Amino acid sequence: MSKVIIIGGGAAGMMAAVAALDNSSEVVIYDGNEKLGKKIYITGKGRCNLTNACDISEYFENIISNDKFLYSALYSFTNDDVISFFEENGCPIKVERGNRAFPRSDKSSDIIKTLERYIKSNGAKIVLNTKVKSIIYENNKANNDNEKDAFVKRAIGVKLSDNTKDYADNIIVATGGLSYQTTGSTGDGLQFAKDSGHKVMPCRPALVPFEVKEDYIIKLQGLSLKNVTLSICCNNKRIYDGFGEMLFTHFGVSGPLVLSASSVVGKYFDTSSTLKGVVDLKPALSYNQLDERILRDINNNRNKEFKSLVAGLLPSKMVDVIINMLNVDSHLKLNGLTKVKRQELVHLLKEFTFTITKTRDYKEAIITQGGVSVGDINPSTMESNLVKGLFFAGEVIDIDALTGGFNLQLAFSTGHLAGVNASINN
Repeated sequence: MSKVIIIGGGAAGMMAAVAALDNSSEVVIYDGNEKLGKKIYITGKGRCNLTNACDISEYFENIISNDKFLYSALYSFTNDDVISFFEENGCPIKVERGNRAFPRSDKSSDIIKTLERYIKSNGAKIVLNTKVKSIIYENNKANNDNEKDAFVKRAIGVKLSDNTKDYADNIIVATGGLSYQTTGSTGDGLQFAKDSGHKVMPCRPALVPFEVKEDYIIKLQGLSLKNVTLSICCNNKRIYDGFGEMLFTHFGVSGPLVLSASSVVGKYFDTSSTLKGVVDLKPALSYNQLDERILRDINNNRNKEFKSLVAGLLPSKMVDVIINMLNVDSHLKLNGLTKVKRQELVHLLKEFTFTITKTRDYKEAIITQGGVSVGDINPSTMESNLVKGLFFAGEVIDIDALTGGFNLQLAFSTGHLAGVNASINN
């Protein structure tokens, strides 16, 4: 029987344990927290959007980083496999709008309990409140002494926070990234990778809100917009377009549309200090159609005030902001509104613009973008190409996707593949 040590008891780590146990391995999980699945607990606002029930081929359209690397993982343990695992182990799943899958109870704790119950009942040893300080390696002489590199490094164990050591046939690093560091994602796995010679791609917060420059955005705090289009430009080049919901906050903008945008445009902050956000508040109408509608409203209500016209077009919280931006007297009778100001109103409704200065930090980011380079990992096994017996799974790898359950699926799929191969690879 092989022994597998798993560093990290999150989604990837626990699913790795499931797979290793199913292949008759002895499994030990080390986690620095007081309980398993601490990050799972807060996902989906406590409901846990554990996967997306779309056709598995559609996943690759929603993966931001290194989609080709994930073919083996996703097809060897699919979204259907994830749903079946939980339902067969007493946790019914429901599918909502956008194919988002949740536990029927709407409790993320049920996902954690199901995983924990399974791995405990199958004999895994779970060691909590214990951090792994480093991985222990040995150098094995290569089979061919004529090779330029005559030695191959192998992972053989871990050194723990109490300075004790534990040894195993294979080690799986499933420590997460840098997001929500209070859940234990403090970058330990990234450091383990660096220490053993792996390339770690630059990390940044992803699926994260934006901070903005303009005061008028802050005045809209609490306002949620539905069915709008958000475009983001860098140096006058459009780099993102999306349709959906967004939210104004005390620092800028958030909501599903913004979070998705952040994963696409985050890298542009490396070369540009600012990005421009443009919201189309009336995406169903062209400029001409919107102008014609407003002209009809004016002709039918010529003695009403300008404020009433704007109020008929926008949520109440936006009315005064738009009027101030247009520099028009709110009490102006519509029969006195000039063509120029009418067209300025149309333009503002179609291009409500603000300056994005930066993303919020890791404590508000759902995931981390960047991580252990996929070039240093075998995509068919999740084993390191550099160190024998060392596997990686989940967010510690340079993989990420949009919202909608895709990121947890990546954690489950890579974790499962690592668990399978760590249990049979000696």
